[in-house]
Amino acid sequence: MSFVKVDPQSDFSYYNLPYGVFSTAQNPRRRVGVAIGDQILDLSEVRTLFTGPVLSKHQGVFDQATLNGFMGLGYEAWAEARATLQLLLSADHSTLRDDASLRSRAFVPQSSAQMHLPAEIGDYTDFYSSRDHATNVGIMFRGKENALMPNWLRLPVGYHGRASSVVVSETPIRRPSGQMRPDQSQPPVFGPSKQLDIELEMAFFVGKGNRLGEPIPIEKAHEHIFGMVLMNDWSEPEPTGTISLERGDLPPLFMMLSGNSARDIQSWEYVPLGPFLGKSFGTTISPWVVPMEALLPFSQPNTVQDPEPLPYLRHSDDYTFDINLLVSLKGEDMAKADTICRSNFKDPESFGSMLELSWRGSKNVELSGGHTRTFLKDGDEVTITGYCQGDGYRVGFGTCVGTVLPR
Repeated sequence: MSFVKVDPQSDFSYYNLPYGVFSTAQNPRRRVGVAIGDQILDLSEVRTLFTGPVLSKHQGVFDQATLNGFMGLGYEAWAEARATLQLLLSADHSTLRDDASLRSRAFVPQSSAQMHLPAEIGDYTDFYSSRDHATNVGIMFRGKENALMPNWLRLPVGYHGRASSVVVSETPIRRPSGQMRPDQSQPPVFGPSKQLDIELEMAFFVGKGNRLGEPIPIEKAHEHIFGMVLMNDWSEPEPTGTISLERGDLPPLFMMLSGNSARDIQSWEYVPLGPFLGKSFGTTISPWVVPMEALLPFSQPNTVQDPEPLPYLRHSDDYTFDINLLVSLKGEDMAKADTICRSNFKDPESFGSMLELSWRGSKNVELSGGHTRTFLKDGDEVTITGYCQGDGYRVGFGTCVGTVLPR
């Protein structure tokens, strides 16, 4: 346990210790921190305490404005950093616990911090890897008999997104405009999307990476996956989305497991090469990156894949995680936020998009106070939360929040 007081319902227990980048009004310089309880441990203030065989030579990575330098050191450095942090924050270790001067400099209340993107994102890949989501969308657009395309069960289906429009939680999202063809007997029209949507997803950061042309063996994939965040990849119809770790997918620096869409724009433009403007106008992520080591106690046996993947995609590690995910929506005219979906890999009946909740706009999603939605309205605030529940503690992700601005 830690000498830092942590509420049992806090996302940021001693067993979590996620990384983020923050600043304060008193010190606007961006720096790396670790969340514990309602505090942030400023790693730039304690960097000289990382004296292990790897980090003793690279203490400067904790004095940088992004996590890129630290992530680039690789798996051994990540494990060493976590062990050091758990030692420094332990109730039984005196270095930080008993140094009042250092504690006053090193700990910052989360309430006084401004969070930023945790990394400079060079690229990201969106994988369409939730079978339930893919099946539901396939039924809507192609019918039950052709719900899944022939390749879906055999390889990771994905595409590259726009890294420059990935934003941190609390950043407003402007309703996109584009071409749509609501009446198939008429030419397309241009205007603001009328079917703005969310997709409940998660994403992970790839750290060290690989040399061009040198593939990473599937059995080594875990050594390159740094940690996970919540994600909302705002969309418009024929959705793509989600990356599933149980599939053994391995994209570039940033890979997504959920998103938002402008469904009406997307359904017109995505043929034949996939989504473009309908999926690239904004992607929101939570600011705290939860290390994979913190999630391992919540791993579950992988889903049996039929047909069995080709050898290069097979692995025996349990890399499916028991994460409770929730989405709430609060309109400008609503007194409180309503939970519109709860999702977990164990519940295939749970939906993670307005497209599914309203079944392509054919029925209303009922909200409190007599309000309804089929897709998102201007002013709607969408909040995604997620956590793993341990025995008396949580390993959580904080919040992923975005508000729709009018065009």
